[in-house]
Amino acid sequence: MAKRDYYEVLGIKKSASKDDIKSAYRKLAKKYHPDVNKEKDAEEKFKEVQEAYDVLYDDQKRATYDQFGHAAFDQNGGNPFGGGFSGGGFGFDFGDIFEGFFGGGRRTSRQTGPARGNDLLTRVRIDFMDAINGTKIEFMHTYDKMCDTCKGKGAEEAKDIHTCSKCNGSGVETFVQESIFGRVQSQRACSSCGGSGKTISKPCKSCNGAGYSRVKEKQLLNIPAGIGEGQKLRIQGKGERGLNGGPNGDLHVEIVIKPHSSFKRVGNDIYLQIPISFVDAALGVTLEVPTVYGNVEVKIPAGTQPGATLRLSGQGVKDVRGNVGDEYLEVEVKTPTNLSKDQIAALEKFKDAEPKKETFFEKFKSRFKR
Repeated sequence: MAKRDYYEVLGIKKSASKDDIKSAYRKLAKKYHPDVNKEKDAEEKFKEVQEAYDVLYDDQKRATYDQFGHAAFDQNGGNPFGGGFSGGGFGFDFGDIFEGFFGGGRRTSRQTGPARGNDLLTRVRIDFMDAINGTKIEFMHTYDKMCDTCKGKGAEEAKDIHTCSKCNGSGVETFVQESIFGRVQSQRACSSCGGSGKTISKPCKSCNGAGYSRVKEKQLLNIPAGIGEGQKLRIQGKGERGLNGGPNGDLHVEIVIKPHSSFKRVGNDIYLQIPISFVDAALGVTLEVPTVYGNVEVKIPAGTQPGATLRLSGQGVKDVRGNVGDEYLEVEVKTPTNLSKDQIAALEKFKDAEPKKETFFEKFKSRFKR
């Protein structure tokens, strides 16, 4: 497979400064480092990022790459540096990267004690009215559940857990590589214990020594009344599994609300369009209007104009903090069509009965006279 352009790998422009290169590298190296990212292709992406950094951060190698591309470093294509990349053979400073990861000095050993797992995020979609009134929902969730038998230790009994003899419990082993800069000493996860610092002589029969099992469980979630779009609820212990017998992280559930066919929610306020006839708008009328909590009687005052908005105090959403919004009625005046002869005659009679004064249109038109 053809290699990607190094600038593309780091997500930077060809005019990027050395500080830009280092900043992009730190961000991506942290994202894909095998100690942090457990995805299958994380290690390959990490190596790709490291390789791009090793070339672009070095002024001489960068100039050569800009001129000749990948061919400058291909062993079969006249590599002027006498060798290809080997996942760390270009002076890669693990201590420098670990400092960026963990905010401290050089990291010389892995975490071998119990460590809490990371939190997870999922989303659920609920009906509009369920968000207003609250509800209970069930959904399926797959996660790594701590083994009930060994409590995540992976062994039948505590006596079956031993300090790794290869790394002396540090979880890492040191290795030396030859590079163009000389011998470079680096660290990696212990090949014997996998970085845990422990070996097990008698694995737990329930989980075969893994300390957990992959399960798909039904989760029950209580949705409080008044919850808003994008708010999150937490289910304890359903996140990523912990390390070395540590507890699971939590599962955060983000709420997505389906839109309603008539009601529109803005914050804690509710908006609703109500259609009325032009006669009711002119004479006024009392209507039974829906709210999110049921119907209420509303008096539409005489002379209400199209587009007018009426406020129903306290008829909005009662949110999870106890705040209460209002409902706003947007009046939509409907003009009748297909009038009967009697209706037309009545309207003409109404028009003739109007006082002889400047019409609304004439007033509007007069604004444009010079």
